[in-house]
Amino acid sequence: MKLARKSTQSLMTAYSDILKELRRRKVVRTSNSPTGDYAELLACKKFHLKSAPPSTKSYDAKDKRGNKYQIKSRRLTVENKTQLLGVIRGLGKADFKFLIVVIFNEDYSVRYYYKMPKKVIKQYAKFSKHQNGHILNMRGQVKNDPRASIYKVNNKL
Repeated sequence: MKLARKSTQSLMTAYSDILKELRRRKVVRTSNSPTGDYAELLACKKFHLKSAPPSTKSYDAKDKRGNKYQIKSRRLTVENKTQLLGVIRGLGKADFKFLIVVIFNEDYSVRYYYKMPKKVIKQYAKFSKHQNGHILNMRGQVKNDPRASIYKVNNKL
């Protein structure tokens, strides 16, 4: 198998199949390992953003105007269809202006992208004392909020 000749999507699909088998064998407990990094890559390409340096606090990318973006993602699987995003810590103090959400299908193809201003997150996210941050569920009202924009899907890199 010559991986260098494969498209990014075909590699991600193969990785998805490997993760499923490893879960079946109980070698790994989750299937989300590459999801966040891949989402950041796709979101930066889709929205023409520049990635922040690794471990930058409170944002993941910037646009040409200097607006900061946090990027969250979720991979939906047969076993787990929840659309809860990862914890957003320090929401009140975080200096990002927009959140981009990338929801993946099980094979890592993008189901949809959402872009929303921080004030939308503040309205819908729920604080979790246990996780010390806000949790946003991408089901329900937030998806229909007119301030949240949905974008066409293009998985090509």
